[in-house]
Amino acid sequence: MKHEPRPSWQPTADVATLKQRAAIITNIRQFFAERDVWEVETPSLSNATVSDFHMRVFDTQFADPMSPQQRTLYLQTSPEYAMKRLLCAGSGAIFQIAKAFRNEEAGKHHNPEFTMLEWYRPGFDHNQLMDELDELMQSVVDCLPAQRMSYQDAFIQYLDIDPLSASLAVLKAKGCELGYEHICRDEQDKDTILQLLFSHEVEPNIANRCPCFIFDFPASQAALARISLQDERVAERFELYYEGLELANGFHELANAPEQRQRFERDNEQRKSAGLSTVPIDEFFLDALDAGLPDCSGVAVGVDRLVMLALGKSDIQHVLAFNYQNA
Repeated sequence: MKHEPRPSWQPTADVATLKQRAAIITNIRQFFAERDVWEVETPSLSNATVSDFHMRVFDTQFADPMSPQQRTLYLQTSPEYAMKRLLCAGSGAIFQIAKAFRNEEAGKHHNPEFTMLEWYRPGFDHNQLMDELDELMQSVVDCLPAQRMSYQDAFIQYLDIDPLSASLAVLKAKGCELGYEHICRDEQDKDTILQLLFSHEVEPNIANRCPCFIFDFPASQAALARISLQDERVAERFELYYEGLELANGFHELANAPEQRQRFERDNEQRKSAGLSTVPIDEFFLDALDAGLPDCSGVAVGVDRLVMLALGKSDIQHVLAFNYQNA
């Protein structure tokens, strides 16, 4: 019997799956309610955005009635800056389930508009936050407890190279040896090659039986994380992987406003050198850090990918009501 094609107006996920998704999100909210972490909401539009060289953002022009000129506003890639402003105002432990937007690739594991779970724990370091995320994973995905491996050990085990001491020349040679000469030959940024080797050569070998935390990323990839007091070559940052998916990115949060400003400015210099436009620095966020961020750790988790794992789906569109193509 010939099957008629599904009408284009239909959701990309079936209704039964969307009900299961709703139950998972209810479970997540209950997880935090039991731990006295309260839910907040922050804006999706902001006057500033992330400076990360590898991040592309959406912007729009706001016809501000209070100004003679249009104002550029940015769709947020994460609620991080606004949530940290709440922490500086004395919020205590908080979480948010929010829409985030990234003007990047789309495919089986990516949609430009996606749902992010982000939470912050005053008094936690990154190790304690990994423990809590591990508990959430076991609750939502019903998986085994996670393994843990340092970024350095992962490179040594799977590539026989130390990412913390290897020179740019050594990394380029390794990349060319593995078939990435077209990328590595002229690349002058060490972290770009490290990310290439990690995503193509390390990730496929980890987290296939149970989730895996990779921690202690190079200090040059600290983003908004603290530099380790035990080893200044690494940042107190972790990522979580499971079954071929990157699920989470977490930090023991940097609270030093001048250092954070320097990182933002370095990012903009890197963007300028690459021919990309610079982005405005979030002065509200830096003022909040200057007022005082409590010692805390925070993590962002991709909810759509979490639902994919929980429900055994291989394509992100099968857990979304509508993906970007039929929104």
